[in-house]
Amino acid sequence: MRIYIGVIGAGECTPQEASLAEEVGREIARRGAVLICGGRRGVMEACARGAQQAGGLVVGILPGVSRREGNPYLTVALPTGLGDARNAVIACASDVLIAISGGYGTLSEIALALKMGKPVVGLFTWELTRPGRCFAVHRAGSAAEAVELAFQLALL
Repeated sequence: MRIYIGVIGAGECTPQEASLAEEVGREIARRGAVLICGGRRGVMEACARGAQQAGGLVVGILPGVSRREGNPYLTVALPTGLGDARNAVIACASDVLIAISGGYGTLSEIALALKMGKPVVGLFTWELTRPGRCFAVHRAGSAAEAVELAFQLALL
């Protein structure tokens, strides 16, 4: 059975974040997992590009009603008409998620995933704590480490 890894991050990113996301996408594809993302620009496009270049399967969960809003690296583009509510679909469809940097949309996906009991690996992203309790965002320092950790967590 294939592992489904969600990669989440902002629709606009720096060249360094794009490079990191592309490397994450390549590593996911090399290991035979399905990459799920929001399907648009920024981190989503970079990870999809990396996965496609490595021969991987990329599913984009789009906020609007047209496949045309997806980036050109998607294998499958799924329009939902849900807007930001698609974040719940991404979290639900993924076995594990990798968060790369990101803004409030990424934060919402992290929270939804954790609420659903899905593990989240973080690369230079939000740090979530509550008095007396630490949320389970597993930290990674590189793309390879993030993907390795994601596979370990998905198989638990």
